[in-house]
Amino acid sequence: MSLLAALRQFFSGAPEVPPAPSPAAEGPHFLEPRLRSVQCIGPHGLHRMAYTEWGDPDNERVLVCVHGLTRNGRDFDDLARAMAPHYRVVCPDVVGRGRSGWLAVKDDYQLPTYVADMITLIARLDVDTVHWVGTSMGGLIGMLIASLPENPIRRLVLNDVGPVVTASSIRRIGQYVGTAPVFPSYDAAEAYIREVSAPFGHLTAAQWRHLSETSVKQVDGGWAMKYDPGIGEPFRKTPILMDVDLWPIYNAISCPAMVLRGAESDLLLRETAERMTTSGPKARLVEIPDVGHAPTLMDPAQISPIRDFLLEGR
Repeated sequence: MSLLAALRQFFSGAPEVPPAPSPAAEGPHFLEPRLRSVQCIGPHGLHRMAYTEWGDPDNERVLVCVHGLTRNGRDFDDLARAMAPHYRVVCPDVVGRGRSGWLAVKDDYQLPTYVADMITLIARLDVDTVHWVGTSMGGLIGMLIASLPENPIRRLVLNDVGPVVTASSIRRIGQYVGTAPVFPSYDAAEAYIREVSAPFGHLTAAQWRHLSETSVKQVDGGWAMKYDPGIGEPFRKTPILMDVDLWPIYNAISCPAMVLRGAESDLLLRETAERMTTSGPKARLVEIPDVGHAPTLMDPAQISPIRDFLLEGR
């Protein structure tokens, strides 16, 4: 199934329901991550999806943060710490990434699998509604869920992704996804991450180290990326020759939405982002200067507009 066909099969409408209030987390112990996992079922059997949880575990206000294609839930550590006083923050490792299991059938690394896993996760959290922050692929998953009838998303933040995904950006990403070698040293692994992630913009040495340390693992012979190389197989089997048009899905979303755009992004073009402000949920647009695809949400200037937008829904 092509990416576009998979997305269209999920198209539907969604009502807006105001979020219910709940207590805020207090105390420094809520600023430390808790490592959890949930068992999910896919087209060819069971698999386990890991997630990192922050904040008061009894808080009924839940924020789900979902990462990009080759990343993992620890990308959101800084955002999670900032939001933990207000939310139970849950950052999953999409299957095949981070601490999650790997799928035996690589063709199952598709958006329908990821959507089903997130619905299982929300059921595990035992809440009726959530707020959502999604970077790139995580934003596409959020868009799909938010377009469904009776969906649980009440506020949606799309980080550098929207209803048009450019073919050029998919080709760029496809050049490196699943092709990383085993690196002889940690320093070599970090240098590779800095190279392929250059569009993230200027980051401090500490920020690069965090992104790298949470993205690699020691293996026989050196260091390897912490994801299944098989996630790249669907890209290579069904190459994208044209931009992917998801406007029907976006226009079906009715909850309040905000879109962040890296000013130099090749995936979310400015004209697409501007049209998102007048179509569908009429998203609020925030552009991040000197950043491509995608803003890392690791500094106050990027976190602040997200916090303000989400907390409006209290």
